[in-house]
Amino acid sequence: MGRPPSPLLSTERIASAAMELVAATGGFTMPDLARKLHVSPSSLYNHVAGRDQIVELLRERAMSEVQLPDDQPDRPWTAVVADLLRSYRRSFARYPRLIPLLTAYPVNSSHAMQMYNVLAVTLRRAGFGPADTLRVITLMDCFVLGSALDVAAPDEPWHSGEEVGPEFAAALATGIGKDDRADDAFEFGLAVLLRGLSAEA
Repeated sequence: MGRPPSPLLSTERIASAAMELVAATGGFTMPDLARKLHVSPSSLYNHVAGRDQIVELLRERAMSEVQLPDDQPDRPWTAVVADLLRSYRRSFARYPRLIPLLTAYPVNSSHAMQMYNVLAVTLRRAGFGPADTLRVITLMDCFVLGSALDVAAPDEPWHSGEEVGPEFAAALATGIGKDDRADDAFEFGLAVLLRGLSAEA
Protein backbone atom coordinates (compact mmCIF):
# COMPACT_ATOMS: atom_id res chain seq x y z
CA MET A 1 0.00 0.00 0.00
CA GLY A 2 1.40 3.41 -0.95
CA ARG A 3 1.67 6.34 1.37
CA PRO A 4 -1.28 8.76 1.58
CA PRO A 5 -0.85 11.86 -0.65
CA SER A 6 -0.60 14.07 2.43
CA PRO A 7 0.30 13.31 6.05
CA LEU A 8 -2.61 12.22 8.22
CA LEU A 9 -1.31 14.36 11.06
CA SER A 10 0.39 17.71 11.46
CA THR A 11 0.74 20.17 14.30
CA GLU A 12 -1.85 22.33 12.55
CA ARG A 13 -4.41 19.51 12.38
CA ILE A 14 -3.73 18.56 16.00
CA ALA A 15 -4.18 22.16 17.14
CA SER A 16 -7.41 22.52 15.15
CA ALA A 17 -8.87 19.35 16.65
CA ALA A 18 -7.81 20.39 20.14
CA MET A 19 -9.44 23.79 19.66
CA GLU A 20 -12.68 22.11 18.58
CA LEU A 21 -12.64 19.98 21.73
CA VAL A 22 -11.97 23.02 23.90
CA ALA A 23 -14.82 24.93 22.24
CA ALA A 24 -17.16 21.99 22.87
CA THR A 25 -16.08 20.84 26.32
CA GLY A 26 -13.67 23.40 27.77
CA GLY A 27 -10.66 21.10 27.59
CA PHE A 28 -9.05 18.09 25.97
CA THR A 29 -7.12 14.94 26.81
CA MET A 30 -4.62 13.20 24.60
CA PRO A 31 -6.84 10.09 24.24
CA ASP A 32 -9.85 12.26 23.32
CA LEU A 33 -7.75 14.12 20.80
CA ALA A 34 -6.49 10.87 19.27
CA ARG A 35 -10.05 9.56 18.96
CA LYS A 36 -11.18 12.75 17.26
CA LEU A 37 -8.35 12.47 14.75
CA HIS A 38 -8.85 8.70 14.31
CA VAL A 39 -5.29 7.88 15.26
CA SER A 40 -3.57 6.19 18.18
CA PRO A 41 -2.42 8.42 21.06
CA SER A 42 1.18 7.43 20.36
CA SER A 43 0.88 8.89 16.84
CA LEU A 44 0.32 12.34 18.31
CA TYR A 45 3.76 12.27 19.90
CA ASN A 46 5.40 12.05 16.49
CA HIS A 47 4.28 15.67 15.97
CA VAL A 48 4.01 17.24 19.44
CA ALA A 49 5.92 16.75 22.66
CA GLY A 50 2.76 16.54 24.72
CA ARG A 51 -0.20 18.42 26.11
CA ASP A 52 1.89 21.45 27.10
CA GLN A 53 2.99 22.04 23.52
CA ILE A 54 -0.57 21.71 22.24
CA VAL A 55 -1.76 24.29 24.76
CA GLU A 56 0.90 26.68 23.49
CA LEU A 57 -0.20 26.02 19.90
CA LEU A 58 -3.70 27.04 20.97
CA ARG A 59 -2.37 30.15 22.71
CA GLU A 60 -0.47 31.04 19.55
CA ARG A 61 -3.68 30.71 17.54
CA ALA A 62 -5.61 32.86 20.01
CA MET A 63 -2.89 35.51 19.88
CA SER A 64 -2.52 35.41 16.11
CA GLU A 65 -4.79 38.38 15.43
CA VAL A 66 -3.33 40.70 18.06
CA GLN A 67 -2.13 43.73 16.12
CA LEU A 68 1.19 45.03 17.41
CA PRO A 69 1.69 48.78 16.99
CA ASP A 70 4.33 50.28 14.75
CA ASP A 71 7.29 51.79 16.54
CA GLN A 72 6.06 55.34 17.17
CA PRO A 73 8.02 56.68 20.15
CA ASP A 74 6.30 60.09 19.95
CA ARG A 75 2.81 58.60 20.23
CA PRO A 76 1.25 58.80 23.73
CA TRP A 77 1.89 55.57 25.59
CA THR A 78 -1.74 55.40 26.70
CA ALA A 79 -2.88 55.33 23.06
CA VAL A 80 -0.44 52.52 22.24
CA VAL A 81 -1.61 50.47 25.21
CA ALA A 82 -5.30 51.13 24.49
CA ASP A 83 -5.01 49.90 20.89
CA LEU A 84 -3.03 46.86 21.94
CA LEU A 85 -5.47 45.86 24.70
CA ARG A 86 -8.46 46.26 22.38
CA SER A 87 -6.81 43.97 19.84
CA TYR A 88 -5.80 41.51 22.59
CA ARG A 89 -9.41 41.31 23.80
CA ARG A 90 -10.85 40.87 20.31
CA SER A 91 -8.44 38.04 19.58
CA PHE A 92 -9.23 36.12 22.77
CA ALA A 93 -12.97 36.79 22.61
CA ARG A 94 -13.05 34.33 19.67
CA TYR A 95 -12.14 31.49 22.05
CA PRO A 96 -13.67 32.21 25.48
CA ARG A 97 -13.59 28.59 26.65
CA LEU A 98 -9.86 28.46 25.96
CA ILE A 99 -9.04 31.18 28.50
CA PRO A 100 -9.33 29.07 31.71
CA LEU A 101 -7.16 26.37 30.13
CA LEU A 102 -4.42 28.81 29.13
CA THR A 103 -4.18 30.36 32.58
CA ALA A 104 -3.08 26.98 33.97
CA TYR A 105 0.09 26.96 31.84
CA PRO A 106 3.07 29.34 31.69
CA VAL A 107 3.18 31.52 28.58
CA ASN A 108 5.64 30.33 25.96
CA SER A 109 4.26 31.34 22.56
CA SER A 110 6.12 33.72 20.26
CA HIS A 111 3.08 35.91 19.51
CA ALA A 112 2.39 36.33 23.22
CA MET A 113 6.02 37.15 24.01
CA GLN A 114 6.10 39.77 21.25
CA MET A 115 3.03 41.45 22.72
CA TYR A 116 4.43 41.42 26.26
CA ASN A 117 7.74 42.82 25.00
CA VAL A 118 5.90 45.72 23.34
CA LEU A 119 3.94 46.37 26.53
CA ALA A 120 7.11 46.30 28.64
CA VAL A 121 8.92 48.72 26.32
CA THR A 122 5.91 51.05 26.22
CA LEU A 123 5.55 51.03 30.00
CA ARG A 124 9.28 51.69 30.43
CA ARG A 125 8.95 54.75 28.18
CA ALA A 126 6.04 55.86 30.36
CA GLY A 127 8.31 55.79 33.40
CA PHE A 128 7.38 52.50 35.07
CA GLY A 129 10.17 50.50 36.69
CA PRO A 130 10.55 46.72 36.32
CA ALA A 131 8.47 45.79 39.39
CA ASP A 132 5.60 48.09 38.45
CA THR A 133 5.78 46.95 34.83
CA LEU A 134 5.15 43.37 35.98
CA ARG A 135 2.26 44.53 38.16
CA VAL A 136 0.73 46.54 35.33
CA ILE A 137 1.02 43.72 32.78
CA THR A 138 -0.55 41.30 35.27
CA LEU A 139 -3.36 43.78 35.88
CA MET A 140 -3.90 44.21 32.12
CA ASP A 141 -4.02 40.44 31.60
CA CYS A 142 -6.69 40.09 34.30
CA PHE A 143 -8.75 42.92 32.84
CA VAL A 144 -8.51 41.85 29.19
CA LEU A 145 -9.11 38.14 29.73
CA GLY A 146 -12.03 38.82 32.05
CA SER A 147 -13.47 41.20 29.47
CA ALA A 148 -12.99 38.59 26.73
CA LEU A 149 -14.97 36.10 28.82
CA ASP A 150 -17.69 38.71 29.28
CA VAL A 151 -18.20 38.87 25.51
CA ALA A 152 -19.50 35.30 25.67
CA ALA A 153 -21.78 35.96 28.66
CA PRO A 154 -25.58 35.78 28.29
CA ASP A 155 -27.36 38.93 27.13
CA GLU A 156 -28.55 39.36 30.72
CA PRO A 157 -25.70 38.03 32.91
CA TRP A 158 -27.58 38.61 36.18
CA HIS A 159 -31.03 37.29 37.06
CA SER A 160 -33.36 39.81 38.62
CA GLY A 161 -35.31 38.62 41.65
CA GLU A 162 -36.21 39.29 45.25
CA GLU A 163 -32.57 39.28 46.36
CA VAL A 164 -31.68 42.13 44.01
CA GLY A 165 -31.65 45.44 45.89
CA PRO A 166 -33.10 48.60 44.37
CA GLU A 167 -29.72 50.15 43.58
CA PHE A 168 -28.50 47.07 41.73
CA ALA A 169 -31.89 46.70 40.02
CA ALA A 170 -31.60 50.27 38.72
CA ALA A 171 -28.11 49.48 37.40
CA LEU A 172 -29.33 46.27 35.73
CA ALA A 173 -32.16 48.16 34.04
CA THR A 174 -29.66 50.28 32.12
CA GLY A 175 -28.30 47.17 30.42
CA ILE A 176 -31.58 45.62 29.29
CA GLY A 177 -31.61 45.27 25.51
CA LYS A 178 -28.16 46.82 25.25
CA ASP A 179 -26.26 44.77 22.66
CA ASP A 180 -22.94 46.47 23.38
CA ARG A 181 -23.03 46.05 27.19
CA ALA A 182 -19.76 44.09 27.26
CA ASP A 183 -18.01 46.50 24.88
CA ASP A 184 -19.29 49.50 26.82
CA ALA A 185 -18.03 48.04 30.10
CA PHE A 186 -14.65 47.27 28.54
CA GLU A 187 -14.18 50.80 27.19
CA PHE A 188 -15.24 52.28 30.53
CA GLY A 189 -12.83 50.02 32.40
CA LEU A 190 -10.02 50.72 29.94
CA ALA A 191 -10.42 54.48 30.41
CA VAL A 192 -10.42 54.09 34.21
CA LEU A 193 -7.40 51.80 34.09
CA LEU A 194 -5.36 54.15 31.92
CA ARG A 195 -6.27 57.21 34.00
CA GLY A 196 -5.11 55.43 37.13
CA LEU A 197 -1.89 54.26 35.50
CA SER A 198 -1.21 57.74 34.14
CA ALA A 199 -1.37 59.09 37.67
CA GLU A 200 1.10 56.40 38.81
CA ALA A 201 3.45 57.03 35.88
